[in-house]
Amino acid sequence: MIILPISLTIAAAAALLNLWLSIRVGRVRTKEKVFIGDGGSEAVTRRMRAHSNFVENTAFVLILLVLVELGAGSSIWLWAVGALYLVGRILHALGMDGMAWGRMAGTIITMLTQLGLAVFAIFVVYATPVSFSTTAVTTTEAAAPK
Repeated sequence: MIILPISLTIAAAAALLNLWLSIRVGRVRTKEKVFIGDGGSEAVTRRMRAHSNFVENTAFVLILLVLVELGAGSSIWLWAVGALYLVGRILHALGMDGMAWGRMAGTIITMLTQLGLAVFAIFVVYATPVSFSTTAVTTTEAAAPK
């Protein structure tokens, strides 16, 4: 069995963050009395976009995180990248509510995280020595008992 501690931890944290973002959308929907769509409410639209943006980006980050951890192993820098991504997504969500620097910081962190993981994934593929070997197959025949 292969256990990927970094990927599993970051994925679990991302799931919790997704729930938090969902609750934030629900709260503003209740406050604005909007239950379908955005109802023309800027607050609902902002919260919905923060949640949607999280979902749009997190799948790529988690897939890259898993593949990099499988290809290169667990490391402290991979923990840092995963944690930084989550901090960036929290900043982005808060920024969508008006903390403008948080939105910008979260966006930059998200883009740099994806770029860094993608570049490193490509590096792992092409920097890892690959050897091809062949194995001869021999057949054996069983003799019938006498």
